[in-house]
Amino acid sequence: MELSYCTNVHPAEDLEGIIAQLDLHAGPIRRAAGLDTLGVGLWIPAETAAQLATDADARERLRAALDRNGLTFRTINAFPYRGFHDDVVKLAVYRPDWTTAERLRYTMDCATLLAYLLPEGGQGGEGGDGSISTLPLGWRTEWDAAADAAAEAQLARLVAHLLELRARTGRVIRVGIEPEPGCILDDVADVAAWLGARPHLVADGLLGLCLDTCHLAVSFADPGEAVGIATASGVRIVKVQASVALELPDPSLPGAADALAPFAEARYVHQVRARGHASDARTWAADDLGDVLAPDAAWPTDRPWRVHVHIPLHATPAPPLRATTEVLLAAVSAVLDAPHGDEAHLDVETYTWTVLPASLRPPTLVEGIAAELSWARDHLAHALESRVGAVAS
Repeated sequence: MELSYCTNVHPAEDLEGIIAQLDLHAGPIRRAAGLDTLGVGLWIPAETAAQLATDADARERLRAALDRNGLTFRTINAFPYRGFHDDVVKLAVYRPDWTTAERLRYTMDCATLLAYLLPEGGQGGEGGDGSISTLPLGWRTEWDAAADAAAEAQLARLVAHLLELRARTGRVIRVGIEPEPGCILDDVADVAAWLGARPHLVADGLLGLCLDTCHLAVSFADPGEAVGIATASGVRIVKVQASVALELPDPSLPGAADALAPFAEARYVHQVRARGHASDARTWAADDLGDVLAPDAAWPTDRPWRVHVHIPLHATPAPPLRATTEVLLAAVSAVLDAPHGDEAHLDVETYTWTVLPASLRPPTLVEGIAAELSWARDHLAHALESRVGAVAS
């Protein structure tokens, strides 16, 4: 697995902004973490992706910025379309959905520019390989059979484009659908069932699963079982977004729910799930944290709550809260055991730094991300290298 960090933490809506974030953040982060090279998973808004897909001079400017900062580029987060750092994002992050030509065009542009900018060599053959993460079709409301069919047709066009890119450039670009609570494809089992019923979309191994380990934790899925469901359905895991959710293990404690209040902010949606034990395994669901904390919410207090808040991988929230770090570790281990799992890209995705409570914010963003990457290097990358070495021997 190749380790990188996702740049959707940085607000940048044009090429100048992306280059600036590489110079002001990614390069200094690499040096602060003591790394010779650092992978970046770029977030590129739609208009800039279109520019980079068609303008060779613009691509060379981006390539130069990557090179001078000691950065490698193999993966793109193509989930947010634009405006990911607007004052209020919420459900707008799921638009346009996969029924639209806009979503298809954007994802094709990302694949095209990535094929041009991949470094030489790599896991996918002589030209190297790349990965792109995308949304799980769309938000669950206002979705019907016609929308399902339209999304299937758009994804078939995407696969045709990926095949054409491979034939023309020798570069292998894979796209991973990223399940998220509240969406059409809410969890890994949903993605496996939807793609498994459409084998023509996955036959070439270019469309598969992006496993976000925060989303996985919020869904209360067992990591090993989830990975097994995907692979049994013939769905390749092409990318892992290394992320950690927030958990309130015992909501019955006096004032426990109050500890979540600082995380109920206005920009992003923070889905909440609560699940019982074997005797009562019902799942409670809320689309945003504010819905749970409302005075009339009447949420259960006899089972843990998990919240879609991306906590820094190395952070320790103050009790009564905790981080779901164990889900991340188990998921990475399970993916490594899956077919082609060692070829998946591992992208650290903590985009929430600027909206986290002050107690979890570092003195500077460079220091915070560098510390997080050092943790990932010690707890993820080294463990992966050890396992691969053990298998080889």
